[in-house]
Amino acid sequence: MGSASAEMGFARFLLILLLLSLLTTTSTAQSFKCSSPASCSALVGYAPYNATTLSEIQSQFNVKKFHSLLGANNLPLSTPRTYSIKSKQTVKVPIPCICYNNTGVSNKVPIYTVKKDDGLYFIASTVFSGLLKYPQIVVANKIPDKDKIDIGQKLWIPLPCSCDEVSGEKVVHYAHVVEAGSTVEEIAKRFGTDSQTLLSINGMANDSQLMADQSLDVPLKACNSSIKENSLDYSLLVPNGSYAITAGACVKCSCDSPDWTLQCEPSQLNTTISNWGACPSMQCEEVSGSPYIGNTTSLSNCNRSTCAYAGYDNKTIFTSPTTESTCPASPPSGNNSSKIDSNWNFLFICVFTLLLCFYLS
Repeated sequence: MGSASAEMGFARFLLILLLLSLLTTTSTAQSFKCSSPASCSALVGYAPYNATTLSEIQSQFNVKKFHSLLGANNLPLSTPRTYSIKSKQTVKVPIPCICYNNTGVSNKVPIYTVKKDDGLYFIASTVFSGLLKYPQIVVANKIPDKDKIDIGQKLWIPLPCSCDEVSGEKVVHYAHVVEAGSTVEEIAKRFGTDSQTLLSINGMANDSQLMADQSLDVPLKACNSSIKENSLDYSLLVPNGSYAITAGACVKCSCDSPDWTLQCEPSQLNTTISNWGACPSMQCEEVSGSPYIGNTTSLSNCNRSTCAYAGYDNKTIFTSPTTESTCPASPPSGNNSSKIDSNWNFLFICVFTLLLCFYLS
């Protein structure tokens, strides 16, 4: 009898270890590596269970600026807040990210208010479309009993994110929920990266470790810019196929250029939206005609000048005029002399060969 009891006790012990192991695996499965000392802006791919609107998504994720939600999805600035989003339609949602203990999480947002009949699994898998697992909510909110949450209780939803560079380049990290049947190669191609990069930053050895409903860390390449280091938006990163509003809502910067160069122009937003009340000058006064940011001016001698955005500080917008030549390329110098030298060398070799043959005969 004692032996049987001991065996049952040992079996229970093994079962408890297994459950703890599964819980630990589940709670860390959605974590992104993040060791950068700085905070940043990241993206998550949200696919609502029911049809909704952009306004409701903004509220659910505590997105401060509505235009940042529009920019992340490359929707026109005129898009209304009531814009409909279908069930399971993926929307890119911007979130503030911070690194803690080598892991990236959304910085104390979103905050979710528990409703009637809510459970932690339902909140994680349905309300937030599987972007994280429910044990992460338990840990982040120090919930003593996962089966006991109260209506009206405020819960921090720690969404996965990262601020780390990838292969020495600054990127925007995007949390992509893997669909059933997906492959690493397909996902890499869709988001403009490569399979090895995806495998590496997600700690996977091969395709077999990719799981449906997993939050995958996808690095989105950002456009190069002329923003100065002393600008308040020096850290601005705009991934391909999106735009951002900056400089007190006065400037719109888009990333859709084939040469991966950030294209900025006046936002044309109502000045009441601007943090400054009215937008300051956005002209390159050093250039003839004082063109505005985003304008290209033709100059004499087939040159042209572009007025680029270079950042802002204290209600002042910086500009960066650049001049490039559009003249037809002239033939490289030295080509003719090279041909002459080559011909003389060939003639010298021929004469030398004939003389040598004559001498030997």
